[in-house]
Amino acid sequence: MKQVCLPFWPIFPSFKQVRGTHVRNTAEIGLVAVTDIEKKGKQNRRVRIALACIDELPRPRGNADMAHEDVFVSTEWLAERLDAPDVVVVDGSWYLPAHGRDPHAEYAERRIPGALRFDIDAVKDAGSDLPHMLPRPEAFAAAVGAKGIGDGMRIVIYDGLGLFSAPRVRWTFKTFGAKDVVILEGGFPKWQAENRPIEHGPPRSRAARSFTARLDHSAVADADDVARALSEGTAQVVDARPGDRFRGEAPEPRPGVRSGHIPGALNLPAPAVMRDGQLKSPEEIAAAFTEAGVDLDRPLITSCGSGVTAAILSAALESIGKRARALYDGSWAEWGASTRSLEIGPAKPK
Repeated sequence: MKQVCLPFWPIFPSFKQVRGTHVRNTAEIGLVAVTDIEKKGKQNRRVRIALACIDELPRPRGNADMAHEDVFVSTEWLAERLDAPDVVVVDGSWYLPAHGRDPHAEYAERRIPGALRFDIDAVKDAGSDLPHMLPRPEAFAAAVGAKGIGDGMRIVIYDGLGLFSAPRVRWTFKTFGAKDVVILEGGFPKWQAENRPIEHGPPRSRAARSFTARLDHSAVADADDVARALSEGTAQVVDARPGDRFRGEAPEPRPGVRSGHIPGALNLPAPAVMRDGQLKSPEEIAAAFTEAGVDLDRPLITSCGSGVTAAILSAALESIGKRARALYDGSWAEWGASTRSLEIGPAKPK
C-alpha cells in the first residue's frame, strides 16, 4: 500500500478522521484531500505540493469494488497490519466429515501469526440439538471477550479451505453487533501459497476484552419465518446445498434428516459463486443468482444444510452490493428433521 504524502497532515485537519489502520485504500484519503483542496484554493504553495501527492493515488473505486471491500481484505492488506493493536485475526475453520480434516489440529500446528481460534461447534446454543445454532448474546460476549476480542476491533476471519466456514463466522459476529468484520480473501491456502509468515507452536494469548453483544433478530430466520415468507411471497428462499441433495436424489449426511427441499425454495449451490477458494467476479455472481431463478431486486433468505454455506451466498450478495434479508439458522437440518412439508425434484418457485 502506498503511503500518503506527509504534507497532507498539517494542511488538512479532516484527515485525522480517516488516518490509521481502518483506511483500506488511499483513494478514501484522496477523496477527502480533494474536498479540502477545493476549499482552500490552488494558489497556496503547500496545497500544490499536496496535489502532486494526490496524483500518485489510485482513482476512487466503483460501487462493486467498495461493496467487495466491506466483506473481504487481501492477504497483502493483512500482512501489513499483523501487529496493529486494533486488528485481530481469527481462524474460523470448520469442516464437513467428508473433508477428513481436523481444524483444531491444523490450528495447533500452523496458523497466521497471532490468530485466535473460533469454533462454531463450541460457541453455540448448548440447549439445541441442531448443529452450531447461534448462542445467547451473553454467552457469545463471554466466549469472544475471553479470547481477547473486544468492541471497536477490526476482525479478520479466515478458514482452511479458502472460503467455506469463514462467512458463517463473519455472519455470526455481525449478527451479534460487531461493526468491522471481514474475510481474508483466499483464506489460509492463499496466505501459504504466497509464503507469508506462519506461526507454529503454542498459540499466543491475548488479554481478555469486553465485547458488547446485541443480537440483530432481523438477520436470523427460523422455520416459521421461512414458511411465512414463502406463503405470503414476501421473500425468496435460496438453498445453497448441492443440487442432488436439494432434489432429494442423494441422502442427507445427518441421521434422521429427510431428503428434499423446502417447498418453493430455489437452489443455488455455493460452489456456483466460487472459484479456487474465492468468490467469482461480480458479474458472474449476479448471473449465477439470476440463472437459479433469483430476483436480485427482491428480498431473500439464504439456507443450506446447517447454516454454513448459506453464509457464503449471503457474503456473495453483499459483495455485489445486495444483501440477504436473513439467514435461516436451522436450515435443512431443522426443516428436514421436522414434520413440515417438503418437495422432491427441481425447484418449483411459488
